[in-house]
Amino acid sequence: MLNYKILITIQIIFFITGCNQDKPKLVKVNGKITFKGQPLTAGSITFHPASTNTFTKDNPSSILQEDGSFNMKTFPYGEGVSPGEYKITLAPQLASRISLPNLAYPEKTNAKITVSETGLENFILDIGTLKTK
Repeated sequence: MLNYKILITIQIIFFITGCNQDKPKLVKVNGKITFKGQPLTAGSITFHPASTNTFTKDNPSSILQEDGSFNMKTFPYGEGVSPGEYKITLAPQLASRISLPNLAYPEKTNAKITVSETGLENFILDIGTLKTK
């Protein structure tokens, strides 16, 4: 029975350390999203990585706060975004509410962002200035 417990413990250790090897480099990305100068609330923002990014296994996202602020997270790795190119989408209900439904779809959105190796802090995006397809 003792050997069985040791074997299970070793397997768990290998599983945990193996999962950590895939952890991407994350940099801080936070800011505020507005529409015609007013904060967007009651929704979420999602970044969709370009196929050329070094990490493409997740779409970082954030819930929008009452002042339109957001703090991007990459699940399950934590706060931040892997550097690279992204398309930005909004939750479908939010995109529809501001009469820009194309902002809900990565293949239709015109909102793009480049995240540098140093990240983006206090980034402000006014959705009202974007043109959608």
